[in-house]
Amino acid sequence: MEVEWFYLACGLYVIAAFVTDVRSMKIPNRLTLPVTVTGVLAHTIWGGWEGFMFSAAGFAIGFGVLFLMYLIGAVGAGDVKLFGGIGAWTGLIFGVHVIIYSVLYAGAIGLVILLFRRDSAKRIRGMAGNLAGFFMLGSLKLVNQEKTLKFPFMLAVLPGFISAYIYMS
Repeated sequence: MEVEWFYLACGLYVIAAFVTDVRSMKIPNRLTLPVTVTGVLAHTIWGGWEGFMFSAAGFAIGFGVLFLMYLIGAVGAGDVKLFGGIGAWTGLIFGVHVIIYSVLYAGAIGLVILLFRRDSAKRIRGMAGNLAGFFMLGSLKLVNQEKTLKFPFMLAVLPGFISAYIYMS
């Protein structure tokens, strides 16, 4: 049930989230919740029970994976709800692709930011220590929140969405 307008609607949603996240480092509920519900309803109306299951599976994977990332401090709560909405509109497979591409882009962006910071060697040592602590102690807290490099995750999600669309077309 790959209908092109589902991807167009979701693309507009991602662009709106991009603008709000870049401006305020927040993705508001008044954007994520209605769009998610609309995605589920559109698939249900278009495809009946099968459409509902397609949308629900996409929501579950997007929300679930990003919720795990939220627990370790990698993303914010708005990103979790955003990916639930992306999954609700585009389904499980496309949602997984967007997650993978977005994480790869986020890693590249973070590396570029890290390399151009004055204290990059200190930060790299700190990240290595945090990662070692995670594997040795099993702590879910990978990073010290005061010392993290922060940038709007949407800087990675928008190109991740576009890359997934190109790859899946």
